[in-house]
Amino acid sequence: MAADASRQLSGRHLKGRPQMTLSVGNASSARIVGIGTALGERVLTNEDLAEMVDTSDEWIIERTGIKQRNIGGTTAGLAARAGTAAMEVAGVDPSSIDMLILATTTPDRCVPASSSRVQEALGLDCGAMDVNAACSGFVYSLVAGHGMIAMGHERVLVIGAEVLSRITDWTDRATCILFADGSGAAVLERSEQGSDLLGWHVSSDGSMEEQLYCEHDGYIQMAGQAVFKKAVLVMEESARQSMKQAGLTADDIDVVVPHQANVRIVETACKRLRIPYEKAAMVIERTGNTSSASIPLALDDAVRSGRINEGDNVLLVGFGAGMTSASALLRWSGAPARAS
Repeated sequence: MAADASRQLSGRHLKGRPQMTLSVGNASSARIVGIGTALGERVLTNEDLAEMVDTSDEWIIERTGIKQRNIGGTTAGLAARAGTAAMEVAGVDPSSIDMLILATTTPDRCVPASSSRVQEALGLDCGAMDVNAACSGFVYSLVAGHGMIAMGHERVLVIGAEVLSRITDWTDRATCILFADGSGAAVLERSEQGSDLLGWHVSSDGSMEEQLYCEHDGYIQMAGQAVFKKAVLVMEESARQSMKQAGLTADDIDVVVPHQANVRIVETACKRLRIPYEKAAMVIERTGNTSSASIPLALDDAVRSGRINEGDNVLLVGFGAGMTSASALLRWSGAPARAS
């Protein structure tokens, strides 16, 4: 990280042991210069699910806010589509990308990393790696991308991609109503005008591992109530850490781009942060929970719809299995998204 980066260290007490988290702000002069997305090929509606399990459109909407989701494809395939779109929007050649970071919990193979397949598909000549921080993965990767630019790279392609349908038990109505497939990408580029990253925070609480997990060749297992309660708290804490680091308050936030896990979680977290829910960029009703892809999907939609404009303070915040949490506060530099 840059030598002049400010450091903040905070400790929390967890089962008798201090849990430490580290935040480093303004580590690079980099900005997002293009974003793009991709969704699974097949639309699966609540009515479709009602024919598969004991559920209904009304039950799903009331508890999650989801009306439909997309499934299908491969992680590398979806990632390549989103990456291509982001590079086209940014107007950059694949040969100019210095690093590819792919956030995913659903790699196509155990070995090699799916990022290698994406690299080949996109025609990149650079380093490539996977990051598994579950649903927090895109923000983790975005922060890592800023760090790599601080250390000398010119452009980094960050992608979040998931094929959760592959690890979803479609006979379990508690989980099958939630998960979906998709991808979102962003091109980070060195900038002489300063960084769009005002503050960030990442953390993990391993004591929550058993509440949300998936074994090799198994299906997602989730203790819904426990995850809900913890998710609200870690989203609030991470967001506050990023705002503190950036020297901003809840009143300064123009748009919140949260992990699209459950409308109720987002509503509750916004209430605790004293940020009006109306400021939340939401796409969950039509995309479902796409894990590491959910934040870039919502970010892309907010930019395309005109909800996010140049100079806006944009808070990305999420949580995931682990339990991980992550946030990043950006001053939007006007990066475009692909036209609808």
